[in-house]
Amino acid sequence: MGSKDCILITGGAGFIGCNLSSLLSDFGMPIIAIDSMHPQIHTDHARPELMPNFVKLHVADICEAGTWREVLRDWMPRVIVHLAAETGTGQSLTEASRHAETNVVGTTRMLDALSMADIRPDHILLSSSRAVYGEGAWQTKDGKITYPGIRKVADMQAGVWNFKDENGVDMTPLPHRAGHTMPHPTSIYGATKLAQENILSAWCAAMKVPLSILRFQNVYGPGQAPFNAYTGIINIFYRIARTGAPIDVYEDGAIGRDFVFIDDVAHACKAALQTPPEAVRLLDVGSGVVTTVFDAASMIASVNQASPPQISGKFRAGDVRWAIADTADLQDQLNVNARVFFREGVQRVGEWLVEKGYA
Repeated sequence: MGSKDCILITGGAGFIGCNLSSLLSDFGMPIIAIDSMHPQIHTDHARPELMPNFVKLHVADICEAGTWREVLRDWMPRVIVHLAAETGTGQSLTEASRHAETNVVGTTRMLDALSMADIRPDHILLSSSRAVYGEGAWQTKDGKITYPGIRKVADMQAGVWNFKDENGVDMTPLPHRAGHTMPHPTSIYGATKLAQENILSAWCAAMKVPLSILRFQNVYGPGQAPFNAYTGIINIFYRIARTGAPIDVYEDGAIGRDFVFIDDVAHACKAALQTPPEAVRLLDVGSGVVTTVFDAASMIASVNQASPPQISGKFRAGDVRWAIADTADLQDQLNVNARVFFREGVQRVGEWLVEKGYA
């Protein structure tokens, strides 16, 4: 059994992990980060520049039982922040086993190791995703709420992007609100994140361990892996705009997203860790403001004096049409509101990309 109390962060060398760990020094415990340093994120396999010096990095795979034996031999996790995950929505369709292995088996390996070592943390925080909702709930013109499921490829090939009611009238998407909006993933990634939630909820209930599940919307900001083709749409758009070329915008450009800045996400996590729930707490973390992909591309193009975005009509199977958080519960329970809105956030990302020579 581990002998020294600590805060343990899986995926701790990642974008969110580095930003969060920088806020946790006042918790008075060593911070241990476990990270496989996957080359898709960490191209040079080096310790991230953003990672505070006081964080002890353990380069290992959470899917390996040996990883947990080694870590728990020396450390007693009082708090666990479970960030480690494969996150590519589109990529999960063609690399399903990789996503299931990391997201599902990695989680169960952690829990098996804790059980075997007879360790019951004071609190576990899971970074979940808006992807668990899939397309979420939509409302008809007469006020009926429905869950339309997955958009048909044939419809998108025909340029039909929104869900329609039985009379062929466009329905209106509703914000995501945990405990009210039913989860219905449309991607394998989303399904694995929902599995994580269910697995941890069952284990924590049985072991009487408080659990916070935070469902993040589209997180962005300086420090996000600049060349990962499966995350970081803002980075991708910015690099294109810096060349002066038009940004290729999918569907009709009216895909709605809730872009939430990394500082706001890290502060939401810290607030959750400061006040553990009695049992399970489920919250949405976003800005609460929707930005269409076309508007995001237009803003980035304008800042860089690039050609206007071009709507191509392309689409990705599994992408949802609209995603925005209802942040009222986050405010009520943790007194957290987004402070950095999209225009300012995009400017900060651009300055960082240019400073580092990535754009």
